[in-house]
Amino acid sequence: MYQILKMKSSFIRISIVFLILILSNCARRGRPTGGDKDEVAPIMITSKPAFETTHFNSKSIQIYFDEYIKLDKIGQQLIVSPPLKYKPIITPLGSASKTLNIKILDTLQKETTYIFNFGTSVRDNNEGNILYNFKYVMSTGGYIDSLNLKGTIKDALSNVVDKDVAILLYRMDEKFNDSIIYKGLPNYIANTLDTVTWELTNLKEGKYKLVALKQKNYDYKFKPASDKIAFYPDTINIPRDSSFNLALFKEILDYKLARPSEVTKQHIVFGYNGIAKDIKIELLSQVTDSFKSIQAFESDKDTLNYWFNTPNLDSLQFKVSNKEAIDTVMVKLRAQKFDSLVVGSLNKSVLNFNDDFKLLSNQPITKVDDSKIILMDKDSVKTPFKTVISELKTQLHFKFEKEPNKAYRLMLLPNAIQTFFESNTDTIRYLFGTKKITELGSVFLSFAHVKSYPIIVELTDLKTKVIQSRYLEKPQEVSFLNIDPEKYLIRVIYDENKNSVWDTGNFLKHINPEEVIYFKNELDVRANWEITEVFDLAK
Repeated sequence: MYQILKMKSSFIRISIVFLILILSNCARRGRPTGGDKDEVAPIMITSKPAFETTHFNSKSIQIYFDEYIKLDKIGQQLIVSPPLKYKPIITPLGSASKTLNIKILDTLQKETTYIFNFGTSVRDNNEGNILYNFKYVMSTGGYIDSLNLKGTIKDALSNVVDKDVAILLYRMDEKFNDSIIYKGLPNYIANTLDTVTWELTNLKEGKYKLVALKQKNYDYKFKPASDKIAFYPDTINIPRDSSFNLALFKEILDYKLARPSEVTKQHIVFGYNGIAKDIKIELLSQVTDSFKSIQAFESDKDTLNYWFNTPNLDSLQFKVSNKEAIDTVMVKLRAQKFDSLVVGSLNKSVLNFNDDFKLLSNQPITKVDDSKIILMDKDSVKTPFKTVISELKTQLHFKFEKEPNKAYRLMLLPNAIQTFFESNTDTIRYLFGTKKITELGSVFLSFAHVKSYPIIVELTDLKTKVIQSRYLEKPQEVSFLNIDPEKYLIRVIYDENKNSVWDTGNFLKHINPEEVIYFKNELDVRANWEITEVFDLAK
């Protein structure tokens, strides 16, 4: 009996210990453990109708995942190819679900493969892991189209690549013409999202036109005023084993005069779109013999400034012509504020060896008296100089031979500068200097495999702002001397029309932009250092 009781007691103790272990283990499972973070994207389990189903005739699609998902920026990310007239209704929106629902509102084309590309919109609910380039493919016909097209895209001038560029493919059948990119929709659409590469999939054999658009509203119709465009100039035959490289550019709009306005008293601004280098402004209003005017383009703006000397006029009428375009405009003169003369420096306290010292006026400069201007170094030795009024009329450039590690004093005596409104400057003083040569660096370049001349060689900062440029009409070396220690880019422009500037493209004229090639590496210019490179344009 004692042995039996002992066995029962042991069994009870063992059972209690076992029960404690179970309860303890259960309790541990219920607490946060700080384990490995979930980094696995959602997985599609199945769909109804099935993925790559044929003879599709449903109005709805259900896609099932292995975990709860949420949709992010679905309106921007979802691309249906071929495009639908009415956007499908996608759920869930704003909540999590294991099922993604698509409700189709359109009548689908017959014998057509459709691709629903969700981009980066499908993510798991907890950690936000992205299911990249998730697609649902089906066909209203008896088979799934399986051909594809690949390529890359870049900006035609800048080395900064646009994100989220739409790649469009138009079937070149009897309905095709160039105006379709403005009014119609493509047959196939893809998207670069966050990369420079793109791929169009599930294509049908045929002849196509390839276009890319960088848009804000994602309607896949080209609007030259706001969109950037790229296109392949030739017809593309699919299937074809090639990679296509596209270059995005902004078209120059056709010339159009904007409504002119008086911005301050006796100062009218004529805005315009397009190229207006031949613009002429003719005054039609009757004015007194003492009436005078002066005009000049504004830097980096599609604007022409027009100043006139007669106050207290109610309005002025103008004839504005630019080649064949002629406009007659009336400008009401209601501005009350007159810009009193303000002159300031455009330079920093340290003057770059490759720059002029520049003054900026808010009134057009008409006369400069160099005898009332003194430029001296720190030893009070006068430095010879020459003044030049810029084509902008509002800038005065001082040209002189700069020496390294020098301090300069510039003094303008009263009446040194006179403006169109007969305003004169008072006494103005500026202090500035130059760096030591040992604080600066230089770049020496030679070129290999240049296809043709002339070329424009540009030294830019990392934001592609041009610092210096050279124009080469034949093979020769280029040097950029005494530049600030910074990181720079080098680019070469093939100046095909020999006008000394980079020219953009035009879709309707079938003109692509002039080719721009960047040197493969940034140039890290250091103080008291010289960089010598060979720019191989074939690489």
